[in-house]
Amino acid sequence: MRCVRNNEITKKKMPTEKQLANLQPFKKGEVSNPTGRPKKLVTQLKGLGYSKDDINQTLMNMVAMSREELTAIDKSNEYTILERIVAGALLKSHDKNSLYSLETLLTRVHGKPKEEVETTIRTEEPIKITLKLN
Repeated sequence: MRCVRNNEITKKKMPTEKQLANLQPFKKGEVSNPTGRPKKLVTQLKGLGYSKDDINQTLMNMVAMSREELTAIDKSNEYTILERIVAGALLKSHDKNSLYSLETLLTRVHGKPKEEVETTIRTEEPIKITLKLN
């Protein structure tokens, strides 16, 4: 069996009989993941009694904290799980010099910014638009 990767042809091993035996289609009515997809963090927090406004206010307050404050929250058991998870994520992103967690948290609070797309259409004939109003 050949596989093309990065414009190079590589040889792949054929699957063994044991591997092929494992590739059985699901039987009718059979479920592969009976517990379903894991709930998102916000859904879980709402289930614990947090409101959307509580979550958003906590996120905005924590984004403005210093590293020392976030470290204290992350290591202490007196804070809520929401505060500890957010503190840990922000510290991890800071260690990696990444804006991923910050971007994710701000998007969660304020929503994704609108994207504008500029398009230029060039035609030889004029564009005709017809509206039918009933």
